[in-house]
Amino acid sequence: MSRLPPSVIDAARLAVAPMMDWTDRNCRRFHRLLSRRALLYTEMVTAAAIVHGDRARLLNHAAAEGPVALQLGGSDPAELREAARIAADWGYDEINLNVGCPSDRVQSGCFGAVLMKTPELVAECLSQMAAVSPVEVTVKCRIGVDDQEPAEILPRFLARMQEAGVRRITVHARKAWLQGLSPRENREVPPLDYPLVHQMKAAFPGLHLSINGGIGSLEVVREQLGVMDGVMVGRAAYHQPWDILGQADVLWNEAPPLGSPVEAAQAMREVIAGHLRGGGRMHQITRHMLGLFHGRPGARQWKRILSEAGSTGDLATYDVALAAVAD
Repeated sequence: MSRLPPSVIDAARLAVAPMMDWTDRNCRRFHRLLSRRALLYTEMVTAAAIVHGDRARLLNHAAAEGPVALQLGGSDPAELREAARIAADWGYDEINLNVGCPSDRVQSGCFGAVLMKTPELVAECLSQMAAVSPVEVTVKCRIGVDDQEPAEILPRFLARMQEAGVRRITVHARKAWLQGLSPRENREVPPLDYPLVHQMKAAFPGLHLSINGGIGSLEVVREQLGVMDGVMVGRAAYHQPWDILGQADVLWNEAPPLGSPVEAAQAMREVIAGHLRGGGRMHQITRHMLGLFHGRPGARQWKRILSEAGSTGDLATYDVALAAVAD
């Protein structure tokens, strides 16, 4: 596999996790405004959808979103190879294979977290993808699933990925239970095992390992970077974007691009105006911005005004919401 460009390795110090129904192109546009540096991910896209579906709708993204990684879901090596070949023309900075999602829909397709049980198949999928991809192919996995013993299964899994040529892996530090827990519960109920993931970094110094799961502040990100190569933040980056991404560039010893959440909201106004001129709806963007003022005066009014506007919201509505937090 080709090595990652330095810019992607650098960006991987902090990544925003791929999250279904959340990290779409409008969300990434907003997140990129907050941080010039963090690595952003798409929602998971199935290989079958890319091979057989509307590729432009699924893969189109703006160059300004970069660095941005495409996450694929699938378990058929030939289909994943074809999806990676197609995606090569769309200018992503990385292609990532999902070996961590525990949802019923993913399990029924025999991919996601269930693939932790078949590392040989994962290795073949990755080899096929890498053969046609001009950018690095990476993996996001769990520490194990169901009755697997993470301390036994995770090092074996990582060793097999390394043998397959993978150089960067993100580990969600929770086991996934494929039966009995909902996807939401799988993000909260299984206990976090940060020490095990830290042990993996010591055991595999040649791998670039990022840690994911339960990380809710930039302070914790800094702590984890004392041990790990990178940190991936999910829900906290989405629900508290200013607290995580608005200050994230200090991790690279750079000043944040904006000085306050009000400045961010003001900067997004022109983005929203352009989206409306192009026939889009305001809530397609503002639904990703509801947490911008989390914990700050006016946050409740901001969220209420934008939420109640729904699909009929316009710039006048946005200005009312902005006035509630700009006083």
